[in-house]
Amino acid sequence: MDLVSQSPNIDLSTVAWLLRHSYGIEGTLNPLPSERDQNFLVVTENADKFVLKIANRNETRSFIEAQNDALIYLTSQLSFCPRLIPTRLGAGITEIPSGKDNLLVRLVSYIEGEPLAKITSQDPELLEDLGRKIGMFDRVMEGFDRQAFDRDFHWDLSNGLRVLSDHVGLITDNELRRLIEGFGESFATNCAAVEKDLRRSVIHGDANDYNVIVRDNRIVGLIDFGDMVHSYTVGDLAIGIAYVVTQRESLSKARAVVGGYLKEHSLDEAELRVLWDLILMRLCMSVCLSAYQQSMRPDNDYLSISQQSIRENLRHLMEINPDLAAEQFQLSLSKSRRAR
Repeated sequence: MDLVSQSPNIDLSTVAWLLRHSYGIEGTLNPLPSERDQNFLVVTENADKFVLKIANRNETRSFIEAQNDALIYLTSQLSFCPRLIPTRLGAGITEIPSGKDNLLVRLVSYIEGEPLAKITSQDPELLEDLGRKIGMFDRVMEGFDRQAFDRDFHWDLSNGLRVLSDHVGLITDNELRRLIEGFGESFATNCAAVEKDLRRSVIHGDANDYNVIVRDNRIVGLIDFGDMVHSYTVGDLAIGIAYVVTQRESLSKARAVVGGYLKEHSLDEAELRVLWDLILMRLCMSVCLSAYQQSMRPDNDYLSISQQSIRENLRHLMEINPDLAAEQFQLSLSKSRRAR
């Protein structure tokens, strides 16, 4: 959790020098928001676009190398993940001086489009495509692992109860805090027995609606791999759904995503039973972690980027019976089986 306090802050002239020196690239630099890294959109005179990523001071080289390996593997299998751009010497990582340390730097391709969060009309076809792309990602990642992804990570859904316990007290809205405390108690009672049966694999870990890129009403990009972790396989689906359900037609939207997922990857009974609770857990974790991170970095607006929508919708979503949600998801599973 001290990653937020260790975010890099390299000046533009130093970043421009690194681009020229390591990649032979010159262009305009536009800062991009990030929870804990420092990212820039690079636009060359020829209108080529890249994303330069300066890693957090506390990220290890082994973890950055594991991300690079995952990107290389994924882009050999899928069309919607960023490509790693090597340096002029063919390296996947370069370094930039910063005080006593050298920070780790990478360059990746830029995917044109709009974040899903900015698409106001998220129709069933788009939501089904979201599920398909997450399912494709999880299916491909079944054949990939690195030791660096076996880590204790604060955004990991398997750490949800601990995150709620540690940080719910920082929520200043008394009604919201009590709502999340009550959910934590019910989750511990209802889901503990099921969690042990959930499949695990390396997942993206952050398929939120700002990391999903849309063009022509299709999902064309899944970006930002800094939250990759070995965790519940169904976690990617839960996270993807968490950021598209709203007060209107919540279950039908969730079911559209699940239906798309099942066209590319399987779900078992245990995953169906716990999926709605994991969706709610992600939202509760987001509120708690945002409260903590904003106490550390009150100047970083990105840390609260999803909070208004979550606060507006969380009570409504918690009023939905998890058994009803599981029944709806089971219908998607039955339909998928009939189609085969």
